[in-house]
Amino acid sequence: MLDQLVLPHRRTVAAAGGALVLAALGLGAPAHAASYGTPVITLSAGYLSGAVGATADPVVTVTVGQSGADVSALGVAASASSKSSVAATGDVTVTGTGATRQLRVAAHARGYTDLTIKVTGLGGKTATKSLHFAASAAVQNAADTRYLTGSSDASAAVDAGDGYVLVADDESNTLRLYDGSASGAPVRTWDVASKLGVSKEIDIEGAARVGNTVYWTGSLGNNKDGEYKADRNTVFTTTVSGSGAATQLTVGGSYKKLRDDLVAWDKTNGNRYGFAAGTADGEAPKQIDGFNIEGLEFAPGSTTTAYLGFRAPLVPPKEGGKALIVPVTNFDKVAGSGAKAVIGTPIELDLGGLSIRDIRKNSADQYLIVAGSWAADDNSDPYALYSWDGIAGHAPVKRLDLPTTDPGGWEAVVAVPDLNTAGARAQLITDAGSADLYGDGTEAKDLDHDEWKKSRATWFTING
Repeated sequence: MLDQLVLPHRRTVAAAGGALVLAALGLGAPAHAASYGTPVITLSAGYLSGAVGATADPVVTVTVGQSGADVSALGVAASASSKSSVAATGDVTVTGTGATRQLRVAAHARGYTDLTIKVTGLGGKTATKSLHFAASAAVQNAADTRYLTGSSDASAAVDAGDGYVLVADDESNTLRLYDGSASGAPVRTWDVASKLGVSKEIDIEGAARVGNTVYWTGSLGNNKDGEYKADRNTVFTTTVSGSGAATQLTVGGSYKKLRDDLVAWDKTNGNRYGFAAGTADGEAPKQIDGFNIEGLEFAPGSTTTAYLGFRAPLVPPKEGGKALIVPVTNFDKVAGSGAKAVIGTPIELDLGGLSIRDIRKNSADQYLIVAGSWAADDNSDPYALYSWDGIAGHAPVKRLDLPTTDPGGWEAVVAVPDLNTAGARAQLITDAGSADLYGDGTEAKDLDHDEWKKSRATWFTING
């Protein structure tokens, strides 16, 4: 009788013990008993730009999490769009399954839309962030185009190695390092104003690299209202350390009298080029007889003589005039240590009535010249790409006409390939500061958010 009483008791104790083990393991409990926190979502940027038909638009990094849940169980997607004709929820792609994911937007039309990005966690809990998206119109050569964001006024560029490029902006004194193979924000920036002792824009328009020294020049001209601004009369150097994504810059020497030296030289030579008149009070720089420098490169085989390429004046200052190059034979010392400029024999080039917007050479002394109007700040006049051997008296050769139906004027060439190689390509960059990128009448330089400002970098085949 005792054994019969003990056995049921043992079964009860065992059952109770098993229930405690299951509870400790979290098994057998109702699903609603699990406790999950509210999901968290952050965006690496709240503003993003894209372009219709682009193949490599900038991306936003999305970071998500939820207490009590594995991040791989969280879903991220766009849940709403304020203007689906620009980009709908289905045009938002999110890749990755971890705590950080990559978000891309495929634009359908020019304009703006606010996208709601939602993370859906366990327990039915969600959280959202807003992404303000701006889309520019489709462009020619879309597959070979990248967008350098953070500034719309690219004005000069030099190769930094491994596909990276150093870019100057004529609306600020900030130098930017970009990955030239991808659209997006600069990898690194340097504001050189304080080191150079300037408070206003230098209006950087030209650059040239010799070894680990990059030489930069302002336009040296008056501002658009015809006023002399001393900071624009600046040339300076930076020293490069590292390369590619690891590039670093240190500001070196500078000189703030090159314009004065050029005007004095021209006066001594009978005012042949009208530099004194072009720099007079009230004279705007972008006139056919104005004074404006936009190109800088060294002469063949030289590390001391630099060519200054003029946007204005044309020579003579009339339709069909030639483009002007003025050599400075001690430019390394001018920009590097503030020596007075020694001016060489000027060179006049027939660029079909166009002037110089940039000039660049390779180690074999093969030059490319970006030619454009002395007047245009956009694409309203022709642009062309010429090759040249850098020798006075030798004629440049037109390689191709550059497209002018898209926003922005062609302003810089990054590097020169071997021009004897079939299929050789060069990357050119636009200044889009005056362009209405998004169709609302706002010039790009005046946009409220740097993420929406951008210049276009496009690869062109030089030898088909």
